[in-house]
Amino acid sequence: MRLRQVETEENLWIILSDGCRLAARMWYPADYLTTPVPAILEYIPYRKRDGSRLRDEGMYSYMASHGYACIRVDIRGNGDSDGLMEDEYSPQELDDGIEIINWLATQPWCTGKVGIVGISWGGFNGLQIAAMQPEALKAIITICSTDDRYADDIHYMGGCLLNDNMSWSSQMLAYSSRPPDPALVGERWREMWLERLENMPLLAANWLRHQRRDEFWKHGSVCENYADITAAVYAVGGWADGYSNAIPRLVEGLQAPVCGLIGPWEHKYPHIARPGPDFDFLPEMRRWWDYWLKDIDNGVDQQPKLRAYIMDSVKPAVDYNHRPGFWIEEVNYPISSVTDKLLYLVSGGLCEDCPEEHQQLELCSPQHTGLSAGRWCAGMRLDMENPQDQRGDDAYSLCFDSDLLEKEMLILGAPVVSLTVALDRPQGMIAVRLCDIHPDGASTRITYGLLNLCHRDSHEFPEPLEPNKCYSVQVKLNDIGYRLPKGHKLRLAISTAYWPISWPSPEETTATITTGISSLLLPEYKIDHPELIKMQPAIPRGEDDVVIHREPASSRKTEQDCNNGTVTVTTIEDFGQKIFPATGLEVSSRVEERFTISPDDPLSAFAEAHWVMAVGRNEWQTRTVGKTTMNADKQNYYLIATLDAYEADEKIFSKEWKETIPRDL
Repeated sequence: MRLRQVETEENLWIILSDGCRLAARMWYPADYLTTPVPAILEYIPYRKRDGSRLRDEGMYSYMASHGYACIRVDIRGNGDSDGLMEDEYSPQELDDGIEIINWLATQPWCTGKVGIVGISWGGFNGLQIAAMQPEALKAIITICSTDDRYADDIHYMGGCLLNDNMSWSSQMLAYSSRPPDPALVGERWREMWLERLENMPLLAANWLRHQRRDEFWKHGSVCENYADITAAVYAVGGWADGYSNAIPRLVEGLQAPVCGLIGPWEHKYPHIARPGPDFDFLPEMRRWWDYWLKDIDNGVDQQPKLRAYIMDSVKPAVDYNHRPGFWIEEVNYPISSVTDKLLYLVSGGLCEDCPEEHQQLELCSPQHTGLSAGRWCAGMRLDMENPQDQRGDDAYSLCFDSDLLEKEMLILGAPVVSLTVALDRPQGMIAVRLCDIHPDGASTRITYGLLNLCHRDSHEFPEPLEPNKCYSVQVKLNDIGYRLPKGHKLRLAISTAYWPISWPSPEETTATITTGISSLLLPEYKIDHPELIKMQPAIPRGEDDVVIHREPASSRKTEQDCNNGTVTVTTIEDFGQKIFPATGLEVSSRVEERFTISPDDPLSAFAEAHWVMAVGRNEWQTRTVGKTTMNADKQNYYLIATLDAYEADEKIFSKEWKETIPRDL
């Protein structure tokens, strides 16, 4: 195939119907005016001039050389775009997205066909815009995203509040509060910046006001009606990512053409993701676009519904360069070769035969159970985010072990744990982990799930528990592909706390689990001889030039106060300092987070995040400093946030938020 010469436009203004100018960067074939091409849109808030620049250059230059115009747009109120940001995936954001697509489709250089690609935020709004059915949008590639904003996002899990709700809010406060570039917007940059600072939302408060699965979360959750999406969907993600559960649901639920890809990866595009094996995803994307946007009959419509990586057993580690395993392909979904394997929880462990005798086992986990969990979504920061050896958390949990496996076992899908449980308080949570126990005793977390027991029947209409009454509940664990070898054991570990992944219950709780009638349902993948499917390793492609002044670095430590027993987890991530020669922009960022709790007091929980971000050029230097803290009593959550902005070393803006938000089951 003849590659076309690529040109770029550093900044392109897209003027919306209300006069708002959105800033875009564009890659296109040099002959696109005489030979029109389809358009590919990525639409995110992460600053095209510096935030996503290194990644964008290699990806979009490649696509443009194969006959596409690629447009990276900063969402309203971010980067160099006009306007103000209200929240994630606001109606304004989605309406703007429709306008952008219509604008692209009517340009003289465009064939009239448009695709959307995006990871995380851009994967979310790609699905949501597709559900609005703009005529020109023919296909999307959604990476590390979700179809259900309440069940599988950074805010809640099983009805439990995630600490990432506060962390992500503090990160967006820092990201979005940076100024536009005077080189593009001119003298009005300061006016734009001050207006942006004054109107910055405290997103954690927005999200915390909606503790149930209400209309706030249904907005943008395409699972509410999969039939709304008619464009072809390629759903992509990784087992180490926080969003992989959406891929099987989309593959099964969408009526539009759809296929899924799940690797071992963290929260990254597959061609730059860890842990390996990586995957040369750019030609994969091109094949998808060629079929749906250029009508090239390359067999994309015949490819398997799902390709997934089955990870081999490994010793626990906070960071992996590579996960051994193998790829599988399934033409149809659901997968016929996945069968349910039922194991009963008994006092001696896990067994296949239903016991006649039932026992009641009590559990009251210390509040710092969960210190080995890693982050909810690995790959959003730097490193050291994967689960550690689970033996420390296992010691504070009810554990049910299988016998030594007599043959290997393959798991593909979402294990489901059915529990008969009573709680001594009207509110509480359960955390369930499935672990791989190695012959030397090391415990690797395979997957896990959380359940706020008030949400046992409904996330939309939760109800308090009647203390000491037995309830039948189900905890669905995260989907996973994993191979346990012969001679290992399975462990099911149950705890009543999972800090600092999840905010604790308002009171210390004791749970009573009834064995014999509680069970684990495993999706066992049965194949006699797995075909060795080869996936092309990633090929390095050009990036934008960058000068590194300070290398990134990260650290994590856990400390316990010997006087009062308080446990503190501190993470420091310095993203380094770099200069982009093409624009002259100098950028740096750093975050320090602390999560503190006393093992015997859930109301001692305290979380804080402190971000510093700088952007400048020569004499023009700016800096924003944001800090968010959170604590709670039995009745309320308390959020305090501050945002300070500096031009050179002079503070030019300061704002404080104080929010008291009632706890709602």
